[in-house]
Amino acid sequence: MAAGTFHKLRDEIENDILTGFFAPGERLDEVQLAGRFGVSRTPIREALIQLGAIGLVELRPRRGAIVVDPGANRIYEMFEVMGELEGMAGALAARRHTEQDRDKLLSAHARCERSATSGDTDAYYYDNELFHHSIYEASHSGFLLSQCTALHRRLRPYRRLQLRVRNRMKVSFSEHAGIVEAILAGEAETARALLRSHIAVQGDRFGDLIASLAVGDRKVS
Repeated sequence: MAAGTFHKLRDEIENDILTGFFAPGERLDEVQLAGRFGVSRTPIREALIQLGAIGLVELRPRRGAIVVDPGANRIYEMFEVMGELEGMAGALAARRHTEQDRDKLLSAHARCERSATSGDTDAYYYDNELFHHSIYEASHSGFLLSQCTALHRRLRPYRRLQLRVRNRMKVSFSEHAGIVEAILAGEAETARALLRSHIAVQGDRFGDLIASLAVGDRKVS
């Protein structure tokens, strides 16, 4: 199975969990999922393992994958920590980036522009992932890179879904421009503040995210 096809399969199961199609505590049956998506059990099992790694399901002996609800407060706390980590990465990148880092950042920014223009939120998410990873690399801190990458992976479902909120993708890309400018100008504290704000889901943005998570509950109730 091609990587893009596998990502789509995993993302579909992920979406069904986030929007309430699969309820917390529900067991995800590999055979039923394989039949639904027209694939073998192997990619289903791999998708469930990946979803287990980011905390959306719990893999239990003899019971398989059970849907987990992390709760709104837990999601908020993860975004809060992610904002601080990304801010640190941006500040270090502003001070330490090389010409190679500069080229990678600009290339990732250009990819985000293309996907944002196309209006494809999932394509934008994956290009956006490359954009943020280029900042982590430019920090030249191996430990920070590993921590940012791990938490980014945990927040993937929510960051991806958040982009479907009206105008969020457009706003996200416009914020990238300021971040790129600050990093390449060596303005560490500006880069820190912009990235922290870019990641934060406080106030209306957090309300929008939680509301988008609840859409599925209304559909299936």
